Amino acid sequence: MKQTLWKYLAVALFALAPMWSMAEEAAAPAKALPAATIEDRVADVEAYINNAQPPSSTDDFKKTKSPGPVAAVSGPGHNAWMMTSSALVLFMTLPGLALFYGGLVRTKNVLSVLAQCLGITGLVTILWWAFGYSLVFGKSFGSPYLGGSEFFFLKGVDSAPNTDYSYWVSHNVFSMYQLMFAIITPALIIGAIAERMKFPAIMLFVTAWMFLVYFPLAHMVWGATGLMNGVWNPTAKIPAIDFAGGTVVHMSSGWSALILCIILGKRIGFGKEAMPPHSMVLCMIGTGMLWVGWYGFNAGSAVAADSIAANAFMTTTLATAVASFVWPLLEYILKGRPSVLGFCSGAVAGLVVITPACGFVNSTGAVIIGVLAAVVPYLACTKLKPMLGYDDALDTFGVHAIGGTLGAFITGVLATGAVNGNLLDSAAPAKANGLAALVANHTLWTAQFKAIVLTIILAVVATAVIAYIVKALVGLRPEQETERQGLDLIEHGEVGYEY
Repeated sequence: MKQTLWKYLAVALFALAPMWSMAEEAAAPAKALPAATIEDRVADVEAYINNAQPPSSTDDFKKTKSPGPVAAVSGPGHNAWMMTSSALVLFMTLPGLALFYGGLVRTKNVLSVLAQCLGITGLVTILWWAFGYSLVFGKSFGSPYLGGSEFFFLKGVDSAPNTDYSYWVSHNVFSMYQLMFAIITPALIIGAIAERMKFPAIMLFVTAWMFLVYFPLAHMVWGATGLMNGVWNPTAKIPAIDFAGGTVVHMSSGWSALILCIILGKRIGFGKEAMPPHSMVLCMIGTGMLWVGWYGFNAGSAVAADSIAANAFMTTTLATAVASFVWPLLEYILKGRPSVLGFCSGAVAGLVVITPACGFVNSTGAVIIGVLAAVVPYLACTKLKPMLGYDDALDTFGVHAIGGTLGAFITGVLATGAVNGNLLDSAAPAKANGLAALVANHTLWTAQFKAIVLTIILAVVATAVIAYIVKALVGLRPEQETERQGLDLIEHGEVGYEY
């Protein structure tokens, strides 16, 4: 009996032994990983300087060592440049675009333009905070057309970098930088419909347009899973490139502007009475502000203070200066005198056309773009518009749609891996989706053409649908007497100038 009892006890102890061992292991503190060495930390600093992934943030490193002190934190230099760039892009809308457009309308409508720019800034900011940023730069949907819902109401958008887009720029700074692009894009549209669209109708139109045009298009071009993001999405079906917004900003707004101004109809008296700009001084000041702010727009799109940003800064300057000179030169040759409006129009056209190419072309390419940016939009504004008879009040279509389309296409012709390594076969996404091969074979223009066609279809169809819905709901135009007296006094109860 005693022997049997001891046998049972021995078996029980043997069975419980592994459990005791597990308990001891659980109770024992986890063995700490060795800290990053000085060599590891130096490698992280080198990555910061070169705008590359910090080695101590990789999964393989984390399995053997604790991450270094600079892994997964923003870099002060890159962050500072991106905060500066964000301010510069907002400066383009407020006050740059407001004064540029404001100077080009008649005295009785100058405040309406300022109100529209301010209203769009507030409205788009709210939409961006709630849904827009996530729909563009999220990826939880796993879709090539829209991002995701993980960042709704900017949830989780803190000062740590979102490494899908930058290793060294805070996520919140990146989101605010991209907000400024979202603000100025619909604001460009108001140039085509200036002086004749009701303020509530504009706000309603912009709300719908952001969801149907801007958010999906921006994701397709710049989102991590985007359909046309040739630089960063290895599975992009259309490996196109757009450094700072040729398709996303200028084509989308410009083609939408054309459709909206046609649906809206011409201004009262258009073609029968003179409608000159009321202040070329304001227009020129606004142009200068746009030019200065555009450095944040273009060079800031490198999302780092690096060599690519430096190249974009140079090419933006060259193309803009050349176009600003060539446009009035054409006026001098064809009309006998250069105008201040010609200088301003040429500068803006140069900025528009270089935008998609600035981080991908060299100085010679920038000069070529500057010449084309003056000639093609000049012909669109002075020949095509009178021939077709549409009332594009401030030449938004001629400069932004035609210029943006030209820029998107010419980028595919002039882009070179010599100034941007992301176009080379050594860049994993470009190799996987075929972008590198297109650049090497000088056939990138084919992908650019596909992106152009898709952008035009989306902008035109969505704008037509939205415009007719808004027209049915609240109407597009004010009463004729309101339009004759001016939108400033009737819609806003104020006048721009007291006499």
